[in-house]
Amino acid sequence: MALNAQRSEVTTENRGMDSSNLTSLPEETSEEQNQPVSAFSSVPHRPSTRSSLQKYSPLNWLGYFDQEDDVCIPNSDDVFHVYMAGTEGPVVFCLHGGGYSGLSFALAASRIKERARVVAMDLRGHGKSSTENDLDLSIETLCTDVLAVLKTMYGDSPPSIVLVGHSMGGSVAVHVAAKKALPNLAGMVIVDVVEGTAMASLVHMQKILSSRMQYFATIEKAIEWSVKGGSLRNVESARVSIPTTLKYDDSKKCYIYRARLEETEQYWRGWYEGLSEKFLSCPVPKLLLLAGTDRLDRYQDSVDHHNHNLESEIGKLKYSKPHQSAG
Repeated sequence: MALNAQRSEVTTENRGMDSSNLTSLPEETSEEQNQPVSAFSSVPHRPSTRSSLQKYSPLNWLGYFDQEDDVCIPNSDDVFHVYMAGTEGPVVFCLHGGGYSGLSFALAASRIKERARVVAMDLRGHGKSSTENDLDLSIETLCTDVLAVLKTMYGDSPPSIVLVGHSMGGSVAVHVAAKKALPNLAGMVIVDVVEGTAMASLVHMQKILSSRMQYFATIEKAIEWSVKGGSLRNVESARVSIPTTLKYDDSKKCYIYRARLEETEQYWRGWYEGLSEKFLSCPVPKLLLLAGTDRLDRYQDSVDHHNHNLESEIGKLKYSKPHQSAG
């Protein structure tokens, strides 16, 4: 769950471990299903809608990315999972929000790969990545992870890179850019996160996390809840991305969340403190995407003077000689 993106009230209460509560979302049916068909009706009869099992069934990532890989970090037990698409041009390196996974960018990757390469990483404690300490979500550790993955994949001659980050991942992207450790950083896109709004929302996060439905009898039910509960609005995106945010708990005989965000509260402030100044001071083309201007804080008043057209930048960079991945 993106920590600053939850605007709607969560009305679903936690369910107990009684198996009858694991299927609390009813199957969808058409309101007209049991109504007689009239020849004089002004509205033509429509067939019943698909069942929840069909509408919320998982989608394979191969419909969006070209391949997946595990990036093993030298001299450690850390292994980071990445999804890749495209064959030439700059690398659009994607960092997801808290509680999500690299597959959050699946729909975007299917379009971007026509003009650039895409790499979407499962951050520490998320998706299929495995680390020595999955609960260390400090901004320093997350930045170190990103730089280590890029170093392992591309060595000392990385291609031009555009960092894209959503919510928590947006904070990581800004901090990585601020370190000036990527000589070929060509641009940055930050989605749905600014310092003021994010900091103000932190006091509500534990309540939001605990208010989520915690247990799911099937993956389909988890996908359905993510859409109906408001954490995702695009059904297709939910169908491809939600499965990797879950893991099966043998003791409870159900699916639970992979990321244990509620146990990482000590790191939350570090994600967002000073974010605005760092964003504005990064000397690369950058773009800030928000749901509305009400999320702008006082530091973002001058963002328009710093934003650049990244599409044109990618167009200029796409013909540079591609580098082979070492991962």
